[in-house]
Amino acid sequence: MGGCRVGLVGAGGVAQRHARVLSGFDDVELVGVTDVVPEAASALAAQHGGQTFRDVAELLAAAPDAVYVCVPPFAHGPAEEAVIDAGVPMFVEKPVAVDLATAERVADLVARRGLRTAVGHHWRYLSVLEQARELLADRPVRMVSGAWLDKVPPVAWWSRRDRSGGPVVEQAAHVLDLIRVLAGEVTEVTAYGNGTPPPVDGADIDSVTTAALRFADGAVGTLSAACVLGWKHRAGLEILADGLVLALTEDGLLIRDADGERHVPADPEAARVAVDRAFVDAVRGVGDDVRVPYAEALKTQRLALAVADSARTGQTVRLATPAAPVALTSGVSVDA
Repeated sequence: MGGCRVGLVGAGGVAQRHARVLSGFDDVELVGVTDVVPEAASALAAQHGGQTFRDVAELLAAAPDAVYVCVPPFAHGPAEEAVIDAGVPMFVEKPVAVDLATAERVADLVARRGLRTAVGHHWRYLSVLEQARELLADRPVRMVSGAWLDKVPPVAWWSRRDRSGGPVVEQAAHVLDLIRVLAGEVTEVTAYGNGTPPPVDGADIDSVTTAALRFADGAVGTLSAACVLGWKHRAGLEILADGLVLALTEDGLLIRDADGERHVPADPEAARVAVDRAFVDAVRGVGDDVRVPYAEALKTQRLALAVADSARTGQTVRLATPAAPVALTSGVSVDA
């Protein structure tokens, strides 16, 4: 079985992380990079190998086996459409778009082409997630509390609603994705933003958002997002079930039940490596552990945008009742 030749669209922070991970795999060759800032693409290619391409079309002409699309939320769409048209397997970083229309259009094209995809919700690969699912297998979830309390990242586009989607879409989507895995689908959202942007020039996003969630199985929950700190204070979720409390973050799982309290550590870097390893193996035909194909990521996108839209409009947003449970691995079918 031959190696996997990968091209990168984007040369920002998340693309640099994927390049570092991918270049550490013996069976991966970085074909090259394209970015709207040529100097950034050149720097990344010089560090990890490959060429610098002028645009996506030129990168695709180099015949990569797979393409990573690592662009800011507002820039999604054209790159994915070109990759789909070329029939090349595609890894897309989250969030998959700044809006729903773009994500729906790309998802439709992916489905029509039958393209292999993956999306960078790497929290699905945390080593403690399966243990959390097992603990909840025979206990109905009653209440969920999710939070992402952080700072404004140091990129100009992030504090603009039409560029990032805001903290819920760009950051807290990781938490919402795991909420879906562990507590099921959300059917109703009522959210509030404070109407005050963070103290950053040009910002128009809410500095804090809170939402009430109603789940298909009867559970209730909340989500809180904030970008007013100078550090990442907390990102994760807490679940209450009958006789059980679970608190999950990138660093591990806290379990509290009748036997007392215990903590199971997790390695967030291992999850970041695993999401790339799973995609490369799937492209090479030697594995089948892509846990978030594009169609699955679209469901998390819908939920994140429902929260953001409710906070913006002051209206309750209702989501369609799901027909199938959320899948943890690609071996379990998901509702498209």
